[in-house]
Amino acid sequence: MEIALITIFSTSFVLALSGALMPGPLMTVTVSESSRRGASTGPLMIFGHGLLELALVIALVSGLAPILVRDDVFIFISLTGGAVLLWMGISMLRTLPQLSLDCQPAGEKKSRNLVVMGIVLSAVNPYWLLWWASIGLGYIMHSLKFGMLGVTAFFLGHILADLAWYGLLSFGITKGQHLFSNDFYRKLIGGCAVFLILFSCWFFFSGVQKTLDVI
Repeated sequence: MEIALITIFSTSFVLALSGALMPGPLMTVTVSESSRRGASTGPLMIFGHGLLELALVIALVSGLAPILVRDDVFIFISLTGGAVLLWMGISMLRTLPQLSLDCQPAGEKKSRNLVVMGIVLSAVNPYWLLWWASIGLGYIMHSLKFGMLGVTAFFLGHILADLAWYGLLSFGITKGQHLFSNDFYRKLIGGCAVFLILFSCWFFFSGVQKTLDVI
């Protein structure tokens, strides 16, 4: 049981880190605000981001639990999640040469509340919605095999990955961008891309295995 929970936590951490590393609205604002508001910018943004994700996880577990345990839903989510993971991994590998940490914010407007900004930027990000509708939901289903402890391990691994990267990013920008080279960033993305592709194989295997069991 303990080994299973540690595995859920660890894989959730790496999986979430793969998403956190990719440029997006949340990262762009974090980069632009960190230079003006200090190293606390990233953690505050992720606090808002985490509140939204916690509410979503609670809603999925509370209201959708009976649906999640159905075999047909398990098969659909596993295969869909595997396809999305594979697509994400391949896309990340293809974009490696162009990736850069030099994010350019769209404007110079000052955010009044970083926590609220973290919530808003997450909610309006199509990539975030796609991730939770497929990969996140699929992983919750697997975590539910170990009850609420499994879901807790999944969520802690997920949110701590976001906090670790965005906290480090804000700190690096505050202390000097030379701490993060584009080469180092690309290596991180490449490693995560390989992990996503391997993880997609596990999702596919789970879906096919369940299909064979049902048949």
